[in-house]
Amino acid sequence: MNGFLLLDKPAGPSSHTLVQAVRRQCRIRRIGHAGTLDPMASGLMVLALGPATRLIEYLMAQDKTYEASLQLGATTDTQDSSGVLLQQRPVPADLTLERLQALAATLVGAISQVPPMYSALKRDGVPLYRLARRGEEVERPPRQVRIESFEVLALVGDRVDIRVRCSKGTYIRTLCHDFGEQLGCGACMSALRRTVSGAFSVGDAVTLDRLDPARLPLLTALQALAHLPRFSLVPAAQLRLTNGVAPALADLQPQDALPADAGPWLLTDPAGKKLLALVEPDLPAELDGTPVEPSLRLLKVFPDGL
Repeated sequence: MNGFLLLDKPAGPSSHTLVQAVRRQCRIRRIGHAGTLDPMASGLMVLALGPATRLIEYLMAQDKTYEASLQLGATTDTQDSSGVLLQQRPVPADLTLERLQALAATLVGAISQVPPMYSALKRDGVPLYRLARRGEEVERPPRQVRIESFEVLALVGDRVDIRVRCSKGTYIRTLCHDFGEQLGCGACMSALRRTVSGAFSVGDAVTLDRLDPARLPLLTALQALAHLPRFSLVPAAQLRLTNGVAPALADLQPQDALPADAGPWLLTDPAGKKLLALVEPDLPAELDGTPVEPSLRLLKVFPDGL
């Protein structure tokens, strides 16, 4: 098996439990994921099977979209409804959907987040959630994340429904917690569902109970990495690549589509059907005042193609 599987995770089991279930059901040893979900969360997980696991890092950095609910007036130690209640505060009686939408607009763009103690981040090799379970709290430096969009969909009693598109590394429960603090009443996340990861949608995902190992709906490497620039190699360059020789820019087709960004770029066979390599261009330079042709650095090579 080789490719990418879109899985719709149910709320309840951990991401690790789900990955192990797919491993057993499909009888495959090499399997990885492009981002976990907390046990209480549901939605899209992108799994890589077989040799495709070598490409996971190129999917991790893509933006993700979540739909979530937050409970106003309650603050917990985990920043979600699964945690211990720390404080209850009255919700403003005059709270309106318009006021919530105005506040959400102020959180769009680059923001700073302090990661929660109940997270998989590590301090001296120990996950923070283990320290939190022992009653310990350590200083966590704030991290910069980016909120591309923040929509308030509904206000139902003390529950607020939101949709957020954000960068890798964003904690939605921390966003809910900070949102509640700015309102003055506090809040904790009560539900979370990932609906989009990069170009993938949960609408195209399969649930574990409907997974048929004999007919897995796998995406190819080229389909999964369609967001990256793609070029085919001339036949001679493909032969050299199998011997570990990096191609030159002149070996790439079409020449008129060469981008100015630093990559990575996908290289395929001349027919454009198999992924042969990922490369990164070295920027133009000069040597003793003489211009030097940019070269290509090999990042990943798949001699037999993916």
